Amino acid sequence: MSAEMNQDTIADVTKVDVTKAAVTKGAIKIDDVVKIYDPNGAAVMAVDHCSIDIPAGEICMIVGPSGCGKTTLLNAIAGFHDITSGSIHLDGELLCGPEKPQAEPGSDRIVVFQNGALFPWKTNLENVAFGPMMAGKLGKKEIYDKARAMMADAGLSGTENNYPGEVSSGLRRRVEIVRALMNDPKVLLFDEPYRALDSLTKSVMHEALLEIYYRNKVTIFFITHDLEEAIFLGHRLIIMSSRPCKPKKIVEVDIPHPRDYSVLTSQRFREIMGEAKGVVHEEAQKAFAAGEREG
Repeated sequence: MSAEMNQDTIADVTKVDVTKAAVTKGAIKIDDVVKIYDPNGAAVMAVDHCSIDIPAGEICMIVGPSGCGKTTLLNAIAGFHDITSGSIHLDGELLCGPEKPQAEPGSDRIVVFQNGALFPWKTNLENVAFGPMMAGKLGKKEIYDKARAMMADAGLSGTENNYPGEVSSGLRRRVEIVRALMNDPKVLLFDEPYRALDSLTKSVMHEALLEIYYRNKVTIFFITHDLEEAIFLGHRLIIMSSRPCKPKKIVEVDIPHPRDYSVLTSQRFREIMGEAKGVVHEEAQKAFAAGEREG
């Protein structure tokens, strides 16, 4: 399989059930979450009574200006820091709340970071196999067979013995996603994973991510500044307010899956873009006026 998603691949993917109803795990409930940094000092509110219900199997795109608190919310789901009040549940089980302010990190929630996290001294295959090898729940042959099969499904055949520095940035991103999926997570948490890519590579990676999603089915919580990216990938678009972070507008992206880049020229895509653009611009202006710099 080539790095790009060709017509044969698209035709094959359309045979896969891509409805969210087929997914039974990975439902996230964010209920009235507040996050205040330095509550006894500067008391900076990053998240303000934020509530979002994300059904299992949804690609939920989170868009908002720099500094609004998007990454703070992702980090709370991942278990990287605590919340001040409210609660977050995964499939009905408490991750964090009043009696447990910080979730425990776990293999059910895997983060794909903006700057990448592959081990440069390991081959791509070794990187993909790393999580299950550390867990020790499967034999080495079973792990490596699974890793090779998943890499092949993701268009990575022929790169198994390369090191991350020997392949393109787009292929490295793909390796990271496959490595995350090797752990059979319920949720993938993306923190602007394609921000540093050029527009051509980004477009290829968008289709590659959808192809991987159609084959693996996992809930995706995806932070981005790119409105076109958000509409192309997502089932739903959550537009966040400038800091403190809370939903300003929720847009249903009712463009059928599977998708390829032809949808960007469709009338419905333009309508959704028009519906969302004004809200995003308004919040970006507020953030700029407030002097926000960080995502």
